Amino acid sequence: MIRYAPVAALVAVTAAVPAAQAQQGDLAAVQAHLRAVDSMIAAFAQTDRSGKVLNGTLTLKKPGRIRFQYEKGVPILIVGDGKAIWFLDYSVGQRSRWPIGDSPLGVLIDPNRDISKYAKVVPSSSPNILSVEAYDAKRPEYGRITMIFERQASAPGGLMLQGWVALDSQKNRTTVRLTNQRFNVPVSDNTFRFNDPRKGTRRN
Repeated sequence: MIRYAPVAALVAVTAAVPAAQAQQGDLAAVQAHLRAVDSMIAAFAQTDRSGKVLNGTLTLKKPGRIRFQYEKGVPILIVGDGKAIWFLDYSVGQRSRWPIGDSPLGVLIDPNRDISKYAKVVPSSSPNILSVEAYDAKRPEYGRITMIFERQASAPGGLMLQGWVALDSQKNRTTVRLTNQRFNVPVSDNTFRFNDPRKGTRRN
């Protein structure tokens, strides 16, 4: 049995090398996609940990701007204004603020991030689907995000962002699915203005 051990070890090493190369190639493709997208508009369906689904329109513009406009009747709004991510609840007149770098969404709206330092490819049931988990082990309070892409030659970087799964530091899971994605379309900066729910005044 012992004499076969070196052979088994060699097989393990040679199998690991292509796997590592494939992961590096996939991460490079995701990085290329993220850098190729300056703006995006898409319909989204958001599912929380209780299974409740909210629909709306997602608008993204780099650097640092994102807006989740929920369907009529939903009194909340999420906006990234270039400096921070705001969660606004108009039903109770409250707002919360996080620096963009502290949010998993920073992966999508910060074009200067090098995801190879904190992201990894995770197994997928289909070779046409690429899933990448981004997580900073030194800052677990920032949560993690798993982005799901479909390989499409016509999409930016050859990948179509299908959505993501976000997990915050309290293990609350939120799933976002995208449809009708449009990339690099004109988006006005005014899209990312909002009314302060505490004062009813508009912010730039």
